[in-house]
Amino acid sequence: MVSSDKQEMEPDDNKVYKTLLESTKAIPWRIDWATMKFSYIGPQIEALLGWKPESWISVEDWAARMHEEDRENVVNFCVSQSKSGIDHEADYRALTADGSYVWIRDVVHVVRKNGEVEALVGFMFDISERKKTEEELLRLNRKLEKYSFTDGLTDVANRRMFDITMEREWGSAYRECRPLSLIIIDVDYFKDYNDQYGHPVGDECLKRVAQLLATVAGRSRDLFARFGGEEFVMILPETDTHNAIAVAEKCRQIVLDEMIPHRSSKLGAYLTISLGVSTIVPTVKDTTASFIAQVDWLLYQAKQQGRNRVASGVAEHAG
Repeated sequence: MVSSDKQEMEPDDNKVYKTLLESTKAIPWRIDWATMKFSYIGPQIEALLGWKPESWISVEDWAARMHEEDRENVVNFCVSQSKSGIDHEADYRALTADGSYVWIRDVVHVVRKNGEVEALVGFMFDISERKKTEEELLRLNRKLEKYSFTDGLTDVANRRMFDITMEREWGSAYRECRPLSLIIIDVDYFKDYNDQYGHPVGDECLKRVAQLLATVAGRSRDLFARFGGEEFVMILPETDTHNAIAVAEKCRQIVLDEMIPHRSSKLGAYLTISLGVSTIVPTVKDTTASFIAQVDWLLYQAKQQGRNRVASGVAEHAG
């Protein structure tokens, strides 16, 4: 009697479960492992993607309705996890019937029978809004990171970025026994420039000089940065002395050719710069601080020798 009642209730129970499943925003589905065909997919799929439930025949339909940039990785991942009997999740962009895309998260449970994979059951969730939020946060984080490594006035790299890059390139030059060159640049008589034209004009002048000099650092690993005040710095990885001097001279000339008026300069009518440049192949005895100090001393020599010039030298190995 109990058994008969249970049998009579089971169809009704199934209807209840199906109603519950199909009333949620999550889209339930089931795939038979042996045939790789859908034995069920919730009708909510049509409201979300526009494809009718009966059009989901096999996993090939699932894969074909996935963004081509996501397809290979997601399919390979899901197949390998399923073969191993591991429950898993996958995010991907699903193609809609009108040609647009919706971000989907598939949550997959592997059903086993007698130790073998029998079926995959799971839910599809629309995570488009979540993805938009994540992408916006990522964009804001990238923007914040850019600001943290950018000088607020000149919009070139700042001292923090210089310090990080210098340590990285120093380590690379040491490991590979390759030359590393450094140029430190100072705007000549810039205090007098500010006194003559005022600080707002002085700020615009620094911006102009920075943008000019930034064009000289042309390789991907070269770094041009504001060092502080009216000083700038340029890191030239894998650059020997001869080429580093050539770059420094190009920097000096490009500023001179711009013919920025400087009535208070003791060198003439236009703005000029002085530069110190040196090259080193770092050894275990050397430090970045001592190398920077030596290049700064060369800059001092350029200024002592009359400014608007490049002072160069091979760095002595010193700790």
